[in-house]
Amino acid sequence: MFAAAQSGAFRAVVPTPQLPGAVAVVTGREAAVGVASPAFGGILFGVARALPFLVHAVLYAVSAAVLLAMRTPFQEEREADRSALRTRLAEGVRFLWDHPLLRTCALLFGLANFIGPGLMLAIVVIGEAEGLTSGQVGLLLSAFGACVVVGSFLSPLVRGRLRARGVLLLELWTWVGCALFLAWPNVYVLTASILPTALAIPSTDSVVHSIRYALTPDRLQGRVGSVWITIGLLIAPLGPLLAGLLLDAFSERTAIAVFAACGLALALWGTLSPSLRAAPSVDELVGVGTAAPAR
Repeated sequence: MFAAAQSGAFRAVVPTPQLPGAVAVVTGREAAVGVASPAFGGILFGVARALPFLVHAVLYAVSAAVLLAMRTPFQEEREADRSALRTRLAEGVRFLWDHPLLRTCALLFGLANFIGPGLMLAIVVIGEAEGLTSGQVGLLLSAFGACVVVGSFLSPLVRGRLRARGVLLLELWTWVGCALFLAWPNVYVLTASILPTALAIPSTDSVVHSIRYALTPDRLQGRVGSVWITIGLLIAPLGPLLAGLLLDAFSERTAIAVFAACGLALALWGTLSPSLRAAPSVDELVGVGTAAPAR
């Protein structure tokens, strides 16, 4: 519910030309929290078992208070929509599907959510098989989040040098890098092969989400955002499931080869996609949020 509402509030608070930078900052912030919070939680748990949960609750209360204190209206003035919930959800699905660029990005990067979690599980399993301690495996996983943080700082440079299509393809093609494991089957090589993806993710998010915010009318922000998020959430759990099955039934190389092939398929799809080829910059979308879908 929070994520669906966030997309509408995002566009209300941030001017359209500044959306890419703001999205990159949010992506980097979330990655930084993901890197730091497990260690912080462990320290708190060592002090008192209830302390991490108390701090968690207090931080949510502070977050709610900050939102209540904001005076910027989070949506445009309009009459309440009294149509049935099913009708409203269907309108969000239709809007997303009728925009070729939004539809392609939702499917492409939703399917990419299948690769990342699967490779993360593979790093854990392969690392333990190679004799790494739990702490060493944790550091390898933390390196991915740390590179996402670094990528958020690099995002303005990437967007300044590449067109929107180039930024989107950058992440897709970096997933293919995990194929290096096939030539050199080592958990450190596997981890290093996905770090370029971590660096690219904030730039991708800054473009793809800001384009979605700019193209979607205010009244549909939550509906379209819900559909977008649901696609990713439905697909993401399948990655670890497939990784576990492949690692259990076949060799490590076979498992990674499957994910590399998936990455290659997505990269080729994105490269050949006419909608990505014509992807506009955010500056070109100022004031377009009420436009009819492009066919």
